[in-house]
Amino acid sequence: MASAIGWLRVRRIKQARLRFMAGWLLMGGYLLLASGCAMLAPAPPENQRNICEIFREQPSWYDDARDAEERWGTPIATQLAFIQQESGFRSHVRPPRTRLLGIIPWRRPSSAKGYAQAQDPVWGEYRDEAGSLFARRTSMKHATDFIGWYNARSHRQLGLSLHDPERLYLAYHEGAGGYRRGTYRSKPRVRQAARQVAARANRYQAQLGACEAEFRCRHFYQFWPLCRA
Repeated sequence: MASAIGWLRVRRIKQARLRFMAGWLLMGGYLLLASGCAMLAPAPPENQRNICEIFREQPSWYDDARDAEERWGTPIATQLAFIQQESGFRSHVRPPRTRLLGIIPWRRPSSAKGYAQAQDPVWGEYRDEAGSLFARRTSMKHATDFIGWYNARSHRQLGLSLHDPERLYLAYHEGAGGYRRGTYRSKPRVRQAARQVAARANRYQAQLGACEAEFRCRHFYQFWPLCRA
């Protein structure tokens, strides 16, 4: 009897060890996969002050932003100005973790992630309303579409012009409710960021006027009358 109990204990210990090792292997595989995806992501553009140089480095981003503009109405320059402000064109960036007792890495202050720094709740709303069930915040195509969708909602709910990047950014940062309450008025950093976004959008728009023809018809199948004017 004693030997049988001892055998069962040994068996349970072995099973517990196997489960522990399997858990660590799964976690390691997940971390490797996540880091691999981050490594495969495009590097941030070297010259982020010039939208022409940005699109020359990543010409597919022009197609993504143009599609979002056609779908939702937010100008290409405004979309890129938002993304530069939010993430600096880093696909997997997240807010830095807070420090417990000033030393131990702890929770992140928000669930923001990706090019547009969309948080979990509003990203879920976007996926439900825009029909992008498999949308990823680390994809430029989905990030530009998200910004277009959000600004279109701000236009409907708050009456904001899609050609007013400063106010659109205030609503983007504070949410519709916060914008109505004027929460940004007590946040000088948010107001400054909104002014920077507006200045950047205006600069991008002027630059794009001089180079957009490079990107409109860059594919072999894009020719008149199929090429988008």
